[in-house]
Amino acid sequence: MNVFDNLRVAIGGISSNKLRSVLTTLGVLIGVSAVIILVAVGTGSSQAVESRINQLGTNTLTVFNTGRFGRGAFSSGTQTQLASLTIADVNALDNPNNAPDVKSVSPVVSTSETATYGANTYTATVEGSTASYLGAEDYTVQAGSAISSQDVTSHAQVVDIGSDVASNLFTTGENPLGATIMIGSTNFEVIGVLASKGTSGLTNQDSIAIAPYTAVEDHLTGYSQSFSELIVQGMSASTLNLAEAEVENILAAQNDTTVADLPFEVLNQATLLSTVQSTSSTFTVLLGAVAAISLLVGGIGVMNIMLVTVTERTHEIGIRKAIGAPKSAILTQFLFEAVLLSLIGGTAGVAIGVVGTRFKIAGVQPVIAPYSIVLAFGVSIAVGVFFGFYPANRAASLRPIDALRYE
Repeated sequence: MNVFDNLRVAIGGISSNKLRSVLTTLGVLIGVSAVIILVAVGTGSSQAVESRINQLGTNTLTVFNTGRFGRGAFSSGTQTQLASLTIADVNALDNPNNAPDVKSVSPVVSTSETATYGANTYTATVEGSTASYLGAEDYTVQAGSAISSQDVTSHAQVVDIGSDVASNLFTTGENPLGATIMIGSTNFEVIGVLASKGTSGLTNQDSIAIAPYTAVEDHLTGYSQSFSELIVQGMSASTLNLAEAEVENILAAQNDTTVADLPFEVLNQATLLSTVQSTSSTFTVLLGAVAAISLLVGGIGVMNIMLVTVTERTHEIGIRKAIGAPKSAILTQFLFEAVLLSLIGGTAGVAIGVVGTRFKIAGVQPVIAPYSIVLAFGVSIAVGVFFGFYPANRAASLRPIDALRYE
């Protein structure tokens, strides 16, 4: 028998008991679609988290003040000495001779204030910083202009507002540019509206007002020699670790201490992203492994139905062998049938899996990983071969006389 003859016989065998064949392929279908969908959920979740981290800034380091020298448990002695991030630290870090891998340094003074325009009010996060802050934190000016170095030097009362601030203070169609809004008890002129960035975790990045830190200190927070944090932008992602080392060494020298006892915490975005990617990869693998179990169960279903089929067709097998059918012909016939069941289930599973990824699952938009389709479909065929071989071999090994006697 050639391939087409075997295929015709296999189709006939499957068609002889349609309900049983449908239930068998259903197991493979569920397994294949589950692998595709769950891997897509893991991939989508990973990309969503990575996107949120990237929204925090481009190639950035965030320097936080831990408030005291030493990173160990609180104790007496020099560890109780307060530490602060000063303008001297900013100037040292912003010097290309000291830190060639640092692109910009943005000091930050942060507070929360109520913004008012006419009868409308909105509570916004006010970030006082320099002109480099918007680029480092990946903000884009949608309309108007960004705060400038001249604005910082002149203590100008100007502000760039986030999209949520603009939509809550101004009516639809009203142009915010040039308008004077009150932040706290001080008037600021709106010179720019920022493009929407959405939320990052629990932080609404569109509920923000960015102004020169000098003006924020003058009118909102009061003058302080220290900043709440520094946003350090590296030259590139590949050299961010070098920039981190330069920042730590410079701050240690500025504060007359060692890197080990540095009174500041340096958060490396690249390290954070790498950790998240590693965790997400493990999560995706676990989801795929769970889904693969259902594919294994489907394979066992194929084996079970083929054993039943062999038992039911024992007399037929005896007749075929009695008229000269070789063992290989019987083996191929039943193996074809098992693989065909898996092929049908795998094809339908791929279709349902692809359709299933079009819908959000637990708030996550799945993203198809092409390798999961190839892998799931390939495994479904392998399942047909593996779990179909034993029943097929059992049928092919029957002695003609025993098969003919079977009732």
